[in-house]
Formats: sequence, C-alpha cells, structure tokens
Amino acid sequence: MLRIHFTAEDFTRVRFAPRPSPVPELHAALMMLGAPHEELLFGRWRGRLLRALPGAAEPLADLVPGGVAPYFLDVLGETREEGLALIRSARPEFVRSELERVYAGQGAVPPWIRGLHAGSPEAWRVLERAQRAAYETVLAPVWPLVQDLHRAEFTRHALMVAERGVGAALEALSPGLREGGVWEWPGAPRDVRLAGRGLILLPTFHWRGGPLVQDVPGAPVVLTYAAGGGLPPGVPVAAGEDALAGVLGRTRAELLRALTSPRTTTELARRLGVSNATASAHAGALRAAGLLTTTRTGKSVHHAPTPLGHLLTR
Repeated sequence: MLRIHFTAEDFTRVRFAPRPSPVPELHAALMMLGAPHEELLFGRWRGRLLRALPGAAEPLADLVPGGVAPYFLDVLGETREEGLALIRSARPEFVRSELERVYAGQGAVPPWIRGLHAGSPEAWRVLERAQRAAYETVLAPVWPLVQDLHRAEFTRHALMVAERGVGAALEALSPGLREGGVWEWPGAPRDVRLAGRGLILLPTFHWRGGPLVQDVPGAPVVLTYAAGGGLPPGVPVAAGEDALAGVLGRTRAELLRALTSPRTTTELARRLGVSNATASAHAGALRAAGLLTTTRTGKSVHHAPTPLGHLLTR
C-alpha cells in the first residue's frame, strides 16, 4: 500500500498540474511499451510504435536495466525543452548515485552509461538525442489530444475542489484518506512523507498501472496517476468499426457501442439479437477488461461504459 503522509500545511499545498508535462508523459508511454500485460488493448499500439522507434532511441533502454529508472529523470516542465533542460541540470553527484543505484547487481554497464556517470558531454548528447527521437515517434503525433484530455481532467478536479474541497478531490482519485493525514493508494508498500513540500497531482494518458511517485528531496512530491482508464491516445480508436471489432470481437464491440446510456442485460440482448446469457457473458468479459461497470438496483442489472470504454467508442 502506498501511504502519503500529509502535514496540515501540505493540504494547503495540494495542486493539480494545470497543463500536461511532456517528459513524464513520454516516460509513462515508454514504460507502457515495455509492459507485458494488457495485450488485448495495447498489443497493436505497442507493435506499431516498437517498429517505428528509430535506433537513436535505443539507449533509453539502458537507463532501466532492472526495470527501475534513475530519479534524475523525474522532472516536470511544461515543454519538452524545459523538461530536457531540467534533466541536464541535475547535480553530477545525484546522477552518479542514481546510476550506481539502478545498475547495482545488474552486470555489465554500457560504455555510454559509464560516460554519463563521468559527466561526459557526448554521453549527455546521446541521452538527449534518444529522448528527442522517442518523443517525436511516440508523443508528438498525439500531443494535441493529450492536451485536450488533460484540460478536461483538470477542469473536472477544479470543479470538485471548488464544490466539495481538496479532501473530496483526493478521495475521488483514491478513496483512502485516513484520519491523521495519511492518503492510501493500492500498490507496492511505500511511505512518502510530504513534510511541508506539498503535492502535485499529474494525470497521464499513457499509463494503466498504479501511481508513479516523484519524490526528490527539497521539491514537491509529484504523483502521476492513470487518467481516462489509461488508454494511450495513439490507439486507433477512430479507424472505423472494424478496428474495434478486430480487438474486442464483433459482438463485444457492438455491445460496448450500445451503451450510449446505462442498459440492462435484457436490453443489450435484444439490441444484439442474442440470449440474455450470452449478453451477460460478453458484459462480464468487458467488465473484466475495465471497459464497463455493472450495478444492481433491486432485481435489475445495469451496465455502463467506463471512461476507457467511452474513449474506445467515441
């Protein structure tokens, strides 16, 4: 369980990032590219981008030898250039200690990583070229959509804070705000103490896993969370009905599209021309994939799309 410890001052320093940040969004996308799960929704997206990534981006894999990235990559910045500059401005001793941490027990160290450890200007150029190449392939084509999605997410939370307060906005993200100022998220055990630094909440639209935490001494803690169901904007959801059917199957795609409003199992069965049992089975599969929710009111069962399901069919 991730536990974030607030002081009274920290509650006054909670803020939602008003704009998306290219470097964390890129890193989230690269993590999703390397994740082995969610093949149903992400397989084609991964395959397309992995084929398109240029060789210049390959050194980025050397920075996560055990699946853990060095903390000097944890920066924000409202533009790509600002983010890259923040990475380059990391203290040399911080860069060295982080490279030593992620490579501990990992075997041979690539020559350019050794150069980065030594502060070589050429090694820093290798890293910058890799970041730029990955950005142009993975993020640049969908960045306008990421900005639109972020604007909608920010507006939603701003209204929540205005109407119900910061506590309600935190609970909407993860209902684990405990007495004593501890906010819990499902995930690996970890305690993060804000200690007056405050908290920045940053949505990502390329990550489907648990929260990602940037905890750099002397800076606000940044919690990056999966928004909109975590469906990468690069997934071709608007390529016509056959694209969605090719991923989900024709009947399940039709069922998901039929949920323009909550519908009962019987209503779905009639629309699809199948039995109630078949409609229920397909709804169960979509629910397990995180594409719809099911609620029971008395004897009636109603199905509705999740944000991810809505994105797939819009």
